[in-house]
Amino acid sequence: MVRAFVAIKIDPDVARSIGEAQSNLNTAFTGIRWVKPENLHLTLKFLGSVGDDKVTQIADALERALHPTPRFTVACRGLGVFPDIRKAKVLWVGLEGKPLAHLAATVEDALAPMGFAREKRAFKPHLTIGRWRDSAGRSDLLRRELERSQRQDFGSSQVNEVIFFQSVLKPGGAVYTPLKVFPLRG
Repeated sequence: MVRAFVAIKIDPDVARSIGEAQSNLNTAFTGIRWVKPENLHLTLKFLGSVGDDKVTQIADALERALHPTPRFTVACRGLGVFPDIRKAKVLWVGLEGKPLAHLAATVEDALAPMGFAREKRAFKPHLTIGRWRDSAGRSDLLRRELERSQRQDFGSSQVNEVIFFQSVLKPGGAVYTPLKVFPLRG
C-alpha cells in the first residue's frame, strides 16, 4: 500500500517568496507546523492508501485524461485560513488561474470510475503553508495579519506538469516521491 495524491508543484522562486513570508509570520504566530517551501503543492486529488497493484492503473487513467491539457500560469496571492478565523487550523496562500478548476475536474473524472469518491467540498485552489496544533486565542492577531496580507503577491508559477505522488509520513514531515509525472501540452 502507498499513501498517494495527485498535485501540481509551484515554481521554486514562488516557493522561496512564500518561505520568506513564513519566516515573517513565524514571529507573530506560535504553534504552527510550517510546510517546507520545497513541499508546497496544490493537491488536485488526495487518494489515501492505494494498493501497489492499482498504481499503474491510476497512472494510466491520469495519462489518458491529462494528455490534451495545455500548460497554463497561476498567480499565488493572499493568505487565508480553513475552516474559519475563529477556529483556524490551516494557513494557506491562494491560487488564481481559470484552468485550475478544470484540471481538478479532469482528475476527478479520470479516477471516479476506479472507485475514488468525488470531492464533496467546493474546489478552493490553495497552497497549505502551515497547520496549527490548536486554534485557541489568536483570532484578533490573525484577522489583522490576514487583512494586511490579503492581496500579497508571491508571484506567478507556470503549470507544466501534474504529478502522481507517494507520501510517506515521517517525524520531520512528509516526504513526497513522484510515482509518475504527466507533462502538459506546450
